[in-house]
Amino acid sequence: MGHRALIAYERPDSLYNLHYSHWGAADLRLKHAITPVTPFGGDEPGDDTPRILFDALVEAYDEETASTHVTAADMLAGQVDHDPLAIAITKEEILTEYLDFLHHEAFYVVDPDFQVTAYRTHWFGLQYDCETITESPTVGNGALRTVRWSDGEPVGDGYARGEFQALKDICGDLIDRDVFSPEHALEYMQAKLVETVASRNELIIRTPCGSRNSSWQL
Repeated sequence: MGHRALIAYERPDSLYNLHYSHWGAADLRLKHAITPVTPFGGDEPGDDTPRILFDALVEAYDEETASTHVTAADMLAGQVDHDPLAIAITKEEILTEYLDFLHHEAFYVVDPDFQVTAYRTHWFGLQYDCETITESPTVGNGALRTVRWSDGEPVGDGYARGEFQALKDICGDLIDRDVFSPEHALEYMQAKLVETVASRNELIIRTPCGSRNSSWQL
């Protein structure tokens, strides 16, 4: 099944190249695996080949050809696929057109200095939590929550994910009981998520009807 993640590498033009990792969400491992020496994760090779490869990858792709000229990529072990899913796109495009909040368990943003911000995804779909709803969009329909770290370990990540699933279970039950409409349930989920995340994390919300960004400082 994998633990899928998307990784957005910031380019010199402030746009992003988007990459995929099949196991990158497990234990949020890419938070520490992506470095200037290992830009795609993996083992440290002992030289600067990965960084040279990454620089070449950024330069070798353009919007017209969308093809790579870096043939050494398959020779290097890494946790992130070297061939990008998309190039030179905005963060907003990633969140609304590429990020699947059901199937992608994590999202990483890598800045030009290789500082990595890790986000957990929360999908707003309720088709698995109630009988009334049969399908829900997965792309552009959820929330991203930054993860706090202490001594190199994520703090409260498992608890936060379980807490959100409990919230979905409640909303699904209330929909089936005709207490909530699907629209009311979505509004309630968003409000409760903001309430529980406030003062602890950054929260980014995307829905098919619009978007919301919320940030708090510790």
